[in-house]
Amino acid sequence: MEIEVKLEVHDPAALKRRLRQLGFRVVKARHFESNLLLDFRGEPLRKSRSLLRLRSADGQGVVTFKGTPIRSGPYKVRPEIETAVGDVHRMQEIFEQFGLRESFRYEKYRTVLAPPLAASSKLKAELVYDETPIGDYIELEGPKRWIDRVAKQLGYHRADYIGRSYATLYFSRCRERRIKPGNMVFHKPAGTRSGA
Repeated sequence: MEIEVKLEVHDPAALKRRLRQLGFRVVKARHFESNLLLDFRGEPLRKSRSLLRLRSADGQGVVTFKGTPIRSGPYKVRPEIETAVGDVHRMQEIFEQFGLRESFRYEKYRTVLAPPLAASSKLKAELVYDETPIGDYIELEGPKRWIDRVAKQLGYHRADYIGRSYATLYFSRCRERRIKPGNMVFHKPAGTRSGA
């Protein structure tokens, strides 16, 4: 089961300083990720709040299934199954043979951080810093008490927790700004932005 929350980053420089003060360390440097969501005609996966995702990052592929979230207060708790794939494009072709089609594409630059060594030896938890076309976010994944403690140390409250997916956040942003949605992709190179 995956337990996570997203938090919107309002001051990237201050947040990165605070992460260093708390002893978080980069375990995977800033890298580009391309994510493709697949669904059947009529979008039954989306309607059940499940997803099938193909991710490509640093020449490696990962296929992920995330099941319908379980109600658990401010946290997003859902079953997750994922595995590495050798060729993302071939995997997409295989899925298409079963009637799955691209439903949404999104991009981001991600940096993966781990908690201080003493803490990380006792629990499975990580913090990711995502730079997306709709703003910067962190995701905290781990036990609920750890999420609450780290969020508080970073200056967040439970009211700040976001349980929605990037696709849902993107479509909400498009509605707010009255712009036609498409895919959540960078329209110009974002490689000059600074990572965590």
